Amino acid sequence: SERRNMKKNLDIRQYAKDRNVNLWQVSERLGYAHESAFSRVLRHELSSEKKQKIMKVIDQIYYEETE
Repeated sequence: SERRNMKKNLDIRQYAKDRNVNLWQVSERLGYAHESAFSRVLRHELSSEKKQKIMKVIDQIYYEETE
């Protein structure tokens, strides 16, 4: 079905993209050994609490890079 092919967690992906933050940077900051592990996490829609945690990390990276 069409829904099955839609990427999950588009809000997080877009949030990072809008801030020029790469997902590998987020993955590293969250302590994933490999970016692929974080990619697997993103394949399933996350809870709003987990999304908020990830968005905070994206903000941290963004602010560090814009200082």
